[in-house]
Amino acid sequence: MFDLVAWFWALAALLVFALMSWLISLVKHDVSIVDSLWSLMFLLATTMYIWLCTDIGTRLSLVSVLLLIWSLRLCIHITWRNWGEAEDPRYQAIRRNNEPNFEYKSLYIVFGLQAVLAWLIATPLLVAVSGSNPVGPWDIAGIGFWIVGMIFQGVGDWQLARFKSEPGNSGKVMDRGLWRYTRHPNYFGEACVWWGFYLIAVGGGGWWTIFAPVLITFLLLKVSGVALLEKDIDERRPAYRQYRERTNAFIPGPPKPPAKTHSETA
Repeated sequence: MFDLVAWFWALAALLVFALMSWLISLVKHDVSIVDSLWSLMFLLATTMYIWLCTDIGTRLSLVSVLLLIWSLRLCIHITWRNWGEAEDPRYQAIRRNNEPNFEYKSLYIVFGLQAVLAWLIATPLLVAVSGSNPVGPWDIAGIGFWIVGMIFQGVGDWQLARFKSEPGNSGKVMDRGLWRYTRHPNYFGEACVWWGFYLIAVGGGGWWTIFAPVLITFLLLKVSGVALLEKDIDERRPAYRQYRERTNAFIPGPPKPPAKTHSETA
């Protein structure tokens, strides 16, 4: 049974959290703090579900552990990566495009929007924690997707951080490890994690929440992930063009052979 009361109270809690985060961003003059707080929004929503749901199902412990691991790892990683850095260039561009008074507009452009998106994407978690069906094959498949996602996300982030820490790699393109098979292993991993949570929700009767993993996959591919990150990267880093030609954007696969030049085909 889907608990609408818990669902809407979770939205209210997320909006309050977004408001508090926005106030902090005004002090710091940096809206990119929302990236560190993104995963915590799902913890907050799920806490509200557990607190308010009239029925708690058999998947409570499973979902809670998986969500806690994913959320804390991502929050710690992004906070560590951005510590002491200026506002993320993506948000600097959003700031420039929404002046004047961006500091006030960011309440709904950045923080409010992300709260609503997190609320929608977290819907399978509500079904999962309240579903009373026995744990079965759907849950096992969901755990499998979650594990694959965490490997690609966690290992990919670690490999990139290690690559950037080496002075000799300044200006070079990361094409080692998981980055050899996909240009965005961290985004692919993120999508897998949420398809995993969806499959667990299916085990609890929540097949209809498929809009949630579809939404986050679309965002990762077309909005805030791959498309935004690669918008002008060829101009800033010419070597990336060759990397893009031989490496899949999202779903991992073997590198493609170099494209033949005109002289080779003549």
